[in-house]
Amino acid sequence: MSYHVESICDRRRFGSATRKQIVMYLANKASDDGTGIWCSKHTIARHTELSLATVKRVIRDFLAEGILLATGLRDTSRHGQTVVYRIVLEAVEELELLQWSTGSSTTGVTLNPVPPVPATGVTVSPQPGSGRPPNNPKNHPENPPSARTSAREAADADLEPLWEAYPADRRRDRKACGQILAGAQAEASSEELTEAARTYAAETADYTRTKVMFLDNWLRTGKWRRYVEEARGRAREKESRARTDEETMIRSAARWILERSAMCRHVPRKYALKAVERGLITLRDAQAAGVL
Repeated sequence: MSYHVESICDRRRFGSATRKQIVMYLANKASDDGTGIWCSKHTIARHTELSLATVKRVIRDFLAEGILLATGLRDTSRHGQTVVYRIVLEAVEELELLQWSTGSSTTGVTLNPVPPVPATGVTVSPQPGSGRPPNNPKNHPENPPSARTSAREAADADLEPLWEAYPADRRRDRKACGQILAGAQAEASSEELTEAARTYAAETADYTRTKVMFLDNWLRTGKWRRYVEEARGRAREKESRARTDEETMIRSAARWILERSAMCRHVPRKYALKAVERGLITLRDAQAAGVL
């Protein structure tokens, strides 16, 4: 059981309640890296109370979309062999995040509107003149913003997420922070600096306030650089791991196709095509194995 994988899947949109129900069941059976899922489709259908045909169709779709990968076979006492799956966390994290509503619904007595009363009496003819009332904003066009004003507003917009991410009682001198931020953006993007501020805020959450730097000093002294570099390192490591996993799956797919293995029916089309492009197999091999 992996609460980590369940949490990642829970926050993503999978397109239907059926798909979400099946992927949450698989996530419950996975290790923290998404691997080691070995439960038969009959078991999934029994626990989710869905039909076996529906379970097979959804898993087939997940394999084609790259959300699931078949990593091997496992012998079982009841059904012979069961496919072992892995949830590709990188593919899941690219799915659309669920949007949580922050509004509150209001209830109470609904009052019936008062019906309009037809006007009676003398009808006054309108006086000729302009069709616009004197307070119409089109009668008083505003002056276009100056270049300096536009630049200041853009700088303030860049600072806003960083300002909100930093510990509230350690913020000061917003104008100076905006000026220093402009220099820091030559080395890091606004998103990287904002994420660095969040990491620093979490790291110093239990510190006494005197041990936490003010935001202007944090930017001026470059304390953000360590967090940016660590985040970039994690991103490179994640990208490298994804490339390694993809290379492993392409080579496994080529081997299964050449061996006419039972795993051929679980090979996604995109991996078969990449194996053909790299010369590991021929198009005729893939077609003979029923993959293409």
